[in-house]
Order: sequence, then structure tokens, then C-alpha cells
Amino acid sequence: MAPEPTRILLVDDHAVVREGLRAFLTLQEGFEIVGEAADGEEAVQRAAELEPDVILMDLVMPRLDGVSAMRELRRRGGRASKVKVIVLTSFLDDDRLLPALEAGAAGYLLKNSQPAELARAVRAAVAGEAIIDPTAAARLVDALSDSAHARPAATPLDQLTAREREVLELIAGGRANKRIALELGISEKTVKAHVGHVLAKLGVTDRTQAAVLAVQHGLGQRS
Repeated sequence: MAPEPTRILLVDDHAVVREGLRAFLTLQEGFEIVGEAADGEEAVQRAAELEPDVILMDLVMPRLDGVSAMRELRRRGGRASKVKVIVLTSFLDDDRLLPALEAGAAGYLLKNSQPAELARAVRAAVAGEAIIDPTAAARLVDALSDSAHARPAATPLDQLTAREREVLELIAGGRANKRIALELGISEKTVKAHVGHVLAKLGVTDRTQAAVLAVQHGLGQRS
């Protein structure tokens, strides 16, 4: 029996963008477009009605922006609060990037990303991973580096083992589990175990929050 398709909600205030996303994603095996929304307020309503697995969310929209929509989804609770939100935007400025990640975005891609990267981000989000555009990840490091000198002597990262810090550093760099396994020369199963330990020790619920915390405490990206 074939697995259930990943249910996707498209949220963008430009109809042509939604049409393009629908045209591409409909061709991908295992994806189902269950609805569209033209602003954040409608996105919250449609998410409650349709219960998608993944939302592709623009950030700059009328009535309610993308970050506010993500916060509202979390505030409301229920199944809609657990939906994986991938930000798809043209913006990299600090006023949008960091708030989006802190609001729980399960990915951050620019609209000039390759279509295959978008499909990979959707699959990664469903698997509990996060894909962050390399340019956005680098910008995040730059945005937070100015506060690095103000870090307290003790940080949440101090309780991590050396291997767990390596894994966290790669998570902060936007690496998926398979890539981390290849770079560290360990099995993907071992990587998953390390990720679980990292999240538990840092007191966070997902990889995106762990990545933000890592950068805030000066754990830089690997090249």
C-alpha cells in the first residue's frame, strides 16, 4: 500500500507564484497540494480547515505577515500548530530572517532556489529536518556575531560532548542527517541519536531552534 502523500498548503499573495509552485510540486511523487491562501490570516484559517503537513509560506503579505501567521498557528494549538512551515521569500534582512526561525520555521529558502531544492526541503521538513538556504544561514551568522562577545561564561552548549557539538555545528550550517553522517564518517542512525541528545540537552523541540541557539552562542558554520 502506497504511503499517504504529503499535504501542502501554498501561501503567497501573488497568484502567479502560487500557480508556479502548484505546477512544479504537483509533478513530484508523493506531494498533494490541498489548498492555497493569499495572506497570513487566510493561511491560519486554511491550515485549521485542511490540516496540511507542510505550509510553504511567504513572509511579506497583507493583513497578516508570514511570521505573525506562524506565531498564530502555534498560539492556537491543535494539529495546525504542529504543521511544518517552510519560508519561501525574497528577503534576507535581519528583521525577517531571525524572527521567522524563532517562530519555528522548518526551513528558509529564497525564491530563486532551484525547484529540486524546494522539493528536498519539503521532504526534509516531513522527516523532522530543516533546510536553510546557505546564503540565509551565512546571513544569520553575521546577524548574531556582534553579540557573541556578550555570551555568559557558561552556555547551554557546555553540556554537549565534542561529537554533539560537531553535529550541532553542522545542523546550524543547514546539513541534513545524511550529509552529517557522510561528513563525520558515522551512520545516519548514530546521527539521529546525537540529534536527539542535542535537542534534549538544549531544551529545544526542533533543529531550527537548536541552530538559532548555536549561532547565538557563537558556534559557527562549517565550510
